[in-house]
Amino acid sequence: KRGRVVAMSNSKLSQRDYRLLAEFRFLLRRFMAFSEKAARADGLAPQQHQALLAIKGFSKGKLPAIGDLAYRLGIRHHSAVELIDRLETAGLVKRQDDPTDARKVAIALTAAAENSLARLASTHREELRRLAPVLAELLVKIEDAND
Repeated sequence: KRGRVVAMSNSKLSQRDYRLLAEFRFLLRRFMAFSEKAARADGLAPQQHQALLAIKGFSKGKLPAIGDLAYRLGIRHHSAVELIDRLETAGLVKRQDDPTDARKVAIALTAAAENSLARLASTHREELRRLAPVLAELLVKIEDAND
């Protein structure tokens, strides 16, 4: 089932393992806090930014349906519908008939969304470039801890 967490190992964790996991969680949360602040500064709620990014990053040449978006954001279908309604009201997305399935409605970005997303993606890329060396080193340490 989607979203289910499965234990990979019953081996005992060391204090170092816990420290590495805590540091990784801290860095992820720090990036998420950065992302939320950047979205708000651009006039978007963080979940709206995440939705725009999910739409833009969907499979090449395809537009996502609401169900696809719900899955990518980890939310229920009805929550995705409400989110799309708010984005459409804000002039950031438009609904289109899905050319491959008449039962579905595809979601496309407007020019305003494209502009906002380009600004946010640029700042996020710079933040990731800044964090990359620290994350890379931490991931190596986590991998080494499994040996």
